[in-house]
Amino acid sequence: MTSTTDKTSTNMTRTNARTGASSHSRPATSGDPTADAAAQASIGAATRELNLPTVRTEAARLADIAQRERHTHLAYLAEVLAAEVDDRTERRRARRIADARFPRLKRLAEFNIDAVPTIPAATLGHLAAGHYMNAGEPVVLLGDSGTGKSHLLIGLGLAACQQGRRVRYVTTAHLVNELVEAADERVLSRVVARYGRLDLLCLDELGYVQIDPRGAELLFQIITEREERASIAIATNLPFSEWGTVFPDPRLVAAIVDRVTFNAHILETGTQSYRLRTSRTTTRCKRGT
Repeated sequence: MTSTTDKTSTNMTRTNARTGASSHSRPATSGDPTADAAAQASIGAATRELNLPTVRTEAARLADIAQRERHTHLAYLAEVLAAEVDDRTERRRARRIADARFPRLKRLAEFNIDAVPTIPAATLGHLAAGHYMNAGEPVVLLGDSGTGKSHLLIGLGLAACQQGRRVRYVTTAHLVNELVEAADERVLSRVVARYGRLDLLCLDELGYVQIDPRGAELLFQIITEREERASIAIATNLPFSEWGTVFPDPRLVAAIVDRVTFNAHILETGTQSYRLRTSRTTTRCKRGT
């Protein structure tokens, strides 16, 4: 026969087993420095395990603010978590920009739209919002050298990075060389798949260098991989009618043009130098005229 004392002892053992299951100790609630130090140590251990670096560094500071301003516990928790989310978002943006490999940072807000009257400001605003990427629509920037194409191309890419999207900037010649090397090393499918996962591929300087038949076919694979699924933005100094001077096969030219113009946003930057017009505008502003 089991005694009342034995039953009580068994129940206490079970309760202790349940409450002691956590590997992190929970310091007692108190206002003394010892308890605060224990709480900080517990927060540090938990945030390292959960990968919450901002909570670890900001918890004490935000707790002081919450105490002074008499915030509720829920309000304090919301502030701490918001700080973590904001910091994580900023780190993701910085990582996206680094991964994009822009040669320099050019923002759309810095572009002097008055110097290129052929592009409506509303069009740039629409593209900056990034909705075209949701539909996998292409963007083509047409214009002579120095008319602002690369600025706009990088600006579109940077805006996409700020939205947390995966972007890569590359010149046409560099991409073709990369694809040829990948084919020679038998890793072409891996490279094509990597470019296919991007939300936006910024392809600059199409038309400056003639591409041989093999390189043209490899570039066509990249374009086909992204067709109607992921956006590509191209900057070129040639009208579509002259793309045959870059790609040797007329049928391939037709196929490429068809793919990059279907549902595309085509922006013409004109023939006059954007740099020269911007410089003249700046000079007039300095003179007050």
